[in-house]
Amino acid sequence: MLNAVNLLFVAFSTYHQDAQGQVFVFFSMAVAAAEVAVGLAILVSIFRNLGSIDINNLKNLKG
Repeated sequence: MLNAVNLLFVAFSTYHQDAQGQVFVFFSMAVAAAEVAVGLAILVSIFRNLGSIDINNLKNLKG
């Protein structure tokens, strides 16, 4: 859905010859990439601590 909205912003900004929509899409994709990086970092951290990313082993992380 996010890519559909981004495509819509690019299409409208191209039609109206305004780069503002394309700049918004660039920042939107940058935020999405940052979210993916944080999620992967969490998974790598869990794997290093537990040796597995099995969801049933996550209860061991409770304090």
